[in-house]
Amino acid sequence: MFKLTSLNLNGIRSATSKGVEAWIGKTRPDCICLQEVKAQAVDVRGRFDELAGLKGYFHFAEKKGYSGVAVYTRHLPSDVVVGYGSPAFDAEGRYLELRFDTPRRKLSIISCYFPSGSSGEERQLAKFRFLDEFDPHLARLKQQREFILCGDVNIAHQERDLKNWRSNRKNSGFLPQERAWMTRLLSEAALVDVYRQLQPETTEECYTWWSNRGQAYANNVGWRLDYHVATPPLAALARRESIYTGQRFSDHAPLTIDYEFTL
Repeated sequence: MFKLTSLNLNGIRSATSKGVEAWIGKTRPDCICLQEVKAQAVDVRGRFDELAGLKGYFHFAEKKGYSGVAVYTRHLPSDVVVGYGSPAFDAEGRYLELRFDTPRRKLSIISCYFPSGSSGEERQLAKFRFLDEFDPHLARLKQQREFILCGDVNIAHQERDLKNWRSNRKNSGFLPQERAWMTRLLSEAALVDVYRQLQPETTEECYTWWSNRGQAYANNVGWRLDYHVATPPLAALARRESIYTGQRFSDHAPLTIDYEFTL
């Protein structure tokens, strides 16, 4: 089995102080895709080059203390692609693709952090621009390779993907345009929301993010914002999923899926 985890850290230094490295060592994923690393190369060197024996690869944001993604892996990639070719969003450190090519398969594992529009109209418009750019990128990639994209997508796709869907219909993350984009990705691009393939009906059990306001986590007032999105042949190999809520490493929970293949 190939165990693949996705987690928004909300800062690698903060998450490691809360025990995420020990948890990675205990659960032993083959790869873990991380978002919001919030660090620079100088912060990583000598401290976070590896976590629990896994080697790290990074896409840092130009702005200090902002965004950034990583993939830690126990397998040596055949290639590492930093960014997806967007001057604006590559500067924000949002996309890292590790390629594991063999004679039988061209496979990519991607860690991606979609923009949030919750801070205001300017960032919501940036989020829409990202979605417009990213859709054709994934379509082109799908013509060339099998892939699993892991990440904080910052979109709850359906009503069962968040607790208070009625009151959030005009809020970023559950806007009609965002949800329609996700629907098109899964239908026209024929990609697969792997968690929903395995758990098509779950509600409260599916949440991966909780606001730090009020008692959202204690009352499980959550959102499903973290995904594995895969090409159909890889999605067909998914066997088990888990969302770990035993400890809080950040405001997100790790989403792990076991796939029946090896590298």
